[in-house]
Amino acid sequence: MQGKSGPHEIRCVKRNFLLETLENELPEGTIRYSSKIVAIEEEGNVKLLHMADGSTIRANVLVGCDGVNSVVARWLGLHKPILSGRSATRGLAEYPDGHGFGPEMLQFIGQGFRSGVLPCSDTSVYWNYTWYPSPADGDAEESVDKMRQHVLARLRAAKIPAEALDVIERSEMSDVVSSPLRFRSPLALVRGSICRGGVCVAGDAFHPMTPELGQGGCAALEDGVVLARCLGEALGAGGHGSAEAALAKYAGERRWRAVRLVTAAYFVGFVQQSSNPAIKFLREKFLSGLLARVMVDMADYDCGKL
Repeated sequence: MQGKSGPHEIRCVKRNFLLETLENELPEGTIRYSSKIVAIEEEGNVKLLHMADGSTIRANVLVGCDGVNSVVARWLGLHKPILSGRSATRGLAEYPDGHGFGPEMLQFIGQGFRSGVLPCSDTSVYWNYTWYPSPADGDAEESVDKMRQHVLARLRAAKIPAEALDVIERSEMSDVVSSPLRFRSPLALVRGSICRGGVCVAGDAFHPMTPELGQGGCAALEDGVVLARCLGEALGAGGHGSAEAALAKYAGERRWRAVRLVTAAYFVGFVQQSSNPAIKFLREKFLSGLLARVMVDMADYDCGKL
């Protein structure tokens, strides 16, 4: 499909490659790993961050990127993310001699599940599977092997192509057998406090969303660009603003983008995975093109430059 910025494309990047690339752009020692915040206190304009290891960090500016269970978001008063009623599992398959897949995503939807296969490189392929858990699943979530067999059984019953099944059969799955999918209510994003004083949130701490758009990590990178730009304009050479004003500007720029992403992701997932006969009829006869258009429109976005 053609977007405002040119042909639309989908790229899959391994998380560790992305993190290593970002880290390599920073001075050595900038990142302090294994540093989980357990509590935040105020001391004038300074925030005291109490860490899980017992240490304390003093900060003038705090950007909470601490995930869906964010301590920083809770301190700001944002409502907790809510359960979507669906769960997800995923894996990565390696093909040392090449996998033969083209540079495109294969997606299978309906019958209560959504599954996709997407190459990461010439030798690795990522796959995902989301579904509505039920008592009929039995003990599928007790172990990685049982979850793999559950996924394969559901996909075989739906007559998924053999090459997609092979990806799952040969893959290494995460130690996390499955994860309940959660999202922050769009109303909470509209009415909630994204920043206060020298504190704000970004990434999943700000806008956790269901995965149908493939925009969770992308939106976090957008957050980083916009936040850096706002801080640079306020505090950089020639700047006359404050960190607090910069964070407020960042929140204003990102709030409605986050609302649209979270809403669109939930809508697409609900329609794609529904087993309701009426919704299934509408999906197959009328909504498939609309869903594809929504996914492209959400990705066809320019957050600006640093």
